[in-house]
Order: sequence, then structure tokens, then C-alpha cells
Amino acid sequence: MILVIGSTGMLGSEICRLLKEKNIQAKAMIRKSTPEDKRNDLTKLGLQLVEGDLRDSSTFHNVLEGVTTVISTVSSMPFAYTPGENDIISVDEKGMIDMISAARQAGVKHFIYTSFSGNMNLIFPLSKAKRKVEAHLLQSGMIFTILRPSFFMEGWLSSMVGFDALNGKVSLCGSGNNPAAYISLKDVAKFAVESLNNPAAKNAILELGGPENLKPLDVVKTFEEVLGKKIEIQNMPEEVLQEQFAKATEPMQKSFAGLMCCMAKGDLIDMHETMKKFPVQLTSVKEFAQKLI
Repeated sequence: MILVIGSTGMLGSEICRLLKEKNIQAKAMIRKSTPEDKRNDLTKLGLQLVEGDLRDSSTFHNVLEGVTTVISTVSSMPFAYTPGENDIISVDEKGMIDMISAARQAGVKHFIYTSFSGNMNLIFPLSKAKRKVEAHLLQSGMIFTILRPSFFMEGWLSSMVGFDALNGKVSLCGSGNNPAAYISLKDVAKFAVESLNNPAAKNAILELGGPENLKPLDVVKTFEEVLGKKIEIQNMPEEVLQEQFAKATEPMQKSFAGLMCCMAKGDLIDMHETMKKFPVQLTSVKEFAQKLI
């Protein structure tokens, strides 16, 4: 039996959809506070719902009963973050470390964990949490697969971070000249599901990017071609981003500022060898833009 943690998030729900598509039985961990509509969405996909909370390890025993593989996509950032209640320490770090320990004790064989690109090596609360969890998983004795995706198109090419191409205005981190391997979260979901049975995913750290490394300025040009209109560009100088990072004290603000600094520096990922082992059709930035019309 497969357990999906983070099943109500964008990535987790797409993984659940793919499991349904492939007729793979799975359980979805939800909280007592999970809204009824999200519960219904998961039930319609044929998932068994089990209540658990990463902030309360006493809930893990029931959740992990009969589970052989765990897929985790959970994170408190950016939508569910609540300081002191639902935050990086309690969820992304301690919660995940406790879950990995409990999974090992419960006899789970394979743990698939979603982290982020190894090129994002700036130290901030979320990166520290991710790397601590990775290290704990490596030492757990379970078969591990660590997914390290680059910047999600659905997040970093959206108005959420100031990339409002549909309305003709985008804000870029830094000069826009440093290429990044933008990847669709739908493709990351495919890698997660493919990792269930692909030998190349066994005890592997997979750096994941899209089919091309593109400069943000070239991404804007692609959107202009697809949308058929000129897009106004505003650059956030790297020194300004670094100053924001240095001044930030609240963990989520510090982490988001850190991610923006990482974006400004770019993130090159060569997918050539990975694509020889995984039958995943990667989404290009142009294809992503076309779907927004």
C-alpha cells in the first residue's frame, strides 16, 4: 500500500490523480481540519483517507499501518504557513524527520521525498529543513528516492511571484540572464509515480528540471510569442534581493527571500542522462504558456 503525504496540495493531488489513472491503490493522509471538498476530491479518486498530522507523531501508527511506500510532497510553504502552529520547524523539519523514523519502525520499504534542487545551496530555514530531512532519510535504512526539482513553472511563472504575463507585466529576480531549468509540477508528479517501480529511482537523488535551461528574459520572449503581445519587464537587482535576505528575520520571509536570491543566480540542470532512464515527457515553457491561454 502507498501512502501520500501532502495529498491536498497542488503536487500531491496531481500524484493522487496519476495513481488513480494507473489503477494503483493508495492512502492519503489528511488532517482533521481538511475541508470537506478536498476530502471528497480524494475519495473520488479512489484513495482511502487516513487522518494524521506531522505535528503530532502519536497519529503516525494508524496512518502507516499496512504501508510499504510513502510519497511525501508536504510543505508548510507558501499557502499553509502559520508561525508557531504550521511552520517550517514543526512540519518541514521535525514533522518529516519524525515521520521518516516512524515509517522505518513500521516496516515501510521505500520512502519518496520531495526536496528541491541541489543547486539551491543558500542557507535559509526551508533549505536547512530540506537538507536535514534528506540526511535523515539517507541514514534511515529504507530504500530512498529524493526528488530535487528546480523552480516550478506553476509558481515561478505566475502572478504569485510577480510574473503576471497574462496582464503584460513581469518582475524578474536579478538580471534575467542566468538560465534556470523550469519544470512543471505535473512532470514532478510523473517522476514520483514512476519512482515506485523504476530501478533507477532506487536509492537515488534525482535532480529534476525541464527540457531546457532558459534565461528568464528568454522565458518572457516565449510568453510574448505565445500571447502575441509585449510584456513589460521590471528587474529586481540581485543586490536588493540580497539586502532583503539579510534583513529578513521571520522564517518564511527569510526562506522566500532566499529562494528569490537562488532564482537570480539561476539553476542549470542537465536532464539528458535522467531521461534515458525515466519515460517522462517533459513540458516546455512554451507548452506551459500555451495552456494558459
